[in-house]
Amino acid sequence: MVITIASVLILELINTSLESMVDIVSPEIRPEAKIAKDVAAASVFIASIASVIIGALLFLSK
Repeated sequence: MVITIASVLILELINTSLESMVDIVSPEIRPEAKIAKDVAAASVFIASIASVIIGALLFLSK
């Protein structure tokens, strides 16, 4: 359970740093920059959903 929570936090930090780098490299609005940000955010979302599922499986199986 700790690993799943840590993975969400780590991915959130990576997402934040990637979004900051994209903003620095491409201050104007570009479709490619939006895709990079969306994919990074999606990885956090998927890890969050997986963490909830794993937590539910652990707590409901007892």
